[in-house]
Amino acid sequence: MPILSASLPPWIVLDPLLDSWLREDIGRGDRATQGILGSEVPLGRARWIAKETGVIAGLPIAARVFQRLSGDVQFSPLVAEGDRCDRGTSLADLSGSFDALLMGERVALNLTMRLSGIATLTRQFVEAIADLPTQFVDTRKTTPGLRLLEKYAVQVGGAVNHRMGLDDGVMIKDNHIAASGSIAEAIARVRQRVPYPLTVEVETETLDQVSESLVHKADIIMLDNMTLEQMRQAVEKIRAESDRIKIEASGNITLERIRAVAETGVDYISSSAPMTRSTWLDLSMKLLPR
Repeated sequence: MPILSASLPPWIVLDPLLDSWLREDIGRGDRATQGILGSEVPLGRARWIAKETGVIAGLPIAARVFQRLSGDVQFSPLVAEGDRCDRGTSLADLSGSFDALLMGERVALNLTMRLSGIATLTRQFVEAIADLPTQFVDTRKTTPGLRLLEKYAVQVGGAVNHRMGLDDGVMIKDNHIAASGSIAEAIARVRQRVPYPLTVEVETETLDQVSESLVHKADIIMLDNMTLEQMRQAVEKIRAESDRIKIEASGNITLERIRAVAETGVDYISSSAPMTRSTWLDLSMKLLPR
């Protein structure tokens, strides 16, 4: 199965985040490491090992964590980002200042375990519809502070990112419709006030709302929490009007149901499951003889 390439934001964006997480963990100093080493700064070696099977994501971020502590740390991946690895697989070799290896261990592992868990569950959803034209996408239900990295992990898992934030595009949801009085009024107000290139997506719960969105020329129509039969009818209605309007399905998306949803003919299926239902992939770091 071809996996879409994943790209991280530039380090100038990520470094402040990594530094803040290191400061949170280190506080006023690593008492154990400093107490054992004193003023000595010997070199050490370590290896990362997978303690369970899953898709690996976050190795470049882990490498950067250690490099923020000491420029002499070498982080050498033994597997590729996005590889599915079995329990017991050696993932990376590290060498460098002993204190940097120990101070960076927890933050680097925490991030990689979290991202690998997301990539692992994402891959399961993607593989369930791999032979269909529908694409699996994420949502904005992310951990505050971790959105950039969690959405990166979704890419590593083979899926597509939805909006990174509220400024990425217009999504008119149920509360927006309630605030403006109707889909027609919501679209009209938005078209007058947002920058030209932004697409307008409307969240619909009924076939009547689908019809109203079509009349007022939404760019994307989301079918939210509809039955499979409602989705099929909505897709038929939209396709009879235009083959350029994108159709997204959302709500109650599970591994057991995703294929049936894709077979209704929607272009995208969105779900927060990779973030909200995934568990961390257990990894560990073991020091090697010097």
